[in-house]
Amino acid sequence: MSGYFGSYVVVGILLLAGVAIFAGGLFANRLLRPHRPTADKLTTYECGVDPVGDGWAQSQVRYYVYTYLYVVFAVDAVFLFPWATVFAAPGFGLTTLVEMFVFLAFIALGILYAWRKRVLAWT
Repeated sequence: MSGYFGSYVVVGILLLAGVAIFAGGLFANRLLRPHRPTADKLTTYECGVDPVGDGWAQSQVRYYVYTYLYVVFAVDAVFLFPWATVFAAPGFGLTTLVEMFVFLAFIALGILYAWRKRVLAWT
């Protein structure tokens, strides 16, 4: 197991061992657990409250919009922090500054579009 592909063989063996241990645990759980389904056990459980009506509930789209805005800002932060650490390194000054302002301009343009469409209003 020497050479370039030797390390891949070790990784493959460890991956197979991990999958075998995981599958063995699931199989042992299936064999050892008690299995006595009743009508009460098969009903939907929601925080101790008995389910009323059917399972269909509508939610407003604006909650999804706020979720997407959070994801946009999280991705923005993921790009900003490494950029801030590299910015002071020699040879990365003006080029990375311009690239980051272009990136932030795209983010600002998207937020401006959402604001103009009145997506960011709670009412």
